[in-house]
Amino acid sequence: MFSLLRPSPQRIGRFLDTARELPLSYAPVGLAQRADHGFSVDEHVAVVGSGGAAFTRAAAALAEWRHFEVGWVELFPKRASIAPGTVVAVLARHVGFWSLNGCRIVYAIGTPTGPEFGFAYGTLTDHAESGEEIFQITRSPETGEISYRARAVSRQRAALARLGSPVARALQRRFRRDSARALARAIAG
Repeated sequence: MFSLLRPSPQRIGRFLDTARELPLSYAPVGLAQRADHGFSVDEHVAVVGSGGAAFTRAAAALAEWRHFEVGWVELFPKRASIAPGTVVAVLARHVGFWSLNGCRIVYAIGTPTGPEFGFAYGTLTDHAESGEEIFQITRSPETGEISYRARAVSRQRAALARLGSPVARALQRRFRRDSARALARAIAG
């Protein structure tokens, strides 16, 4: 959903209610783990901390969606579960307009005790894109460094997203970089 005005809390609630009944906009689940023809693959990996205590903080921050605290993107409901089947709405403020997009958690990765942890969500049919995105942390056994990976496999679905493809892709890149910084802040704080 695109809008010139920020959607009201009531509109976001209705959007979520409807989104819970929608199917994924792609198949098969697991798309972000490979590259399928017709989909763009985008990935950002950044070191966000080091050590066992930092991994524990990173896992908690990821489970609380702290990587979405970027200033121009919001998640609804706040601090949603990352359990498979959970539906969320992602509200983003773009240049002059807002978009609201539905996603469903499709699988978990590892455990919060390491050495890797995360989840993936897939787009619903009310999303401007079609695809899947992984949010994952990994602790290196050699160095103790904690890497954050945001990997998206997607293609534009909505006409406005297709027309503005270069802008949409730039916003996706910006989100991946901003989300890594947000997670690093959450770990440090």
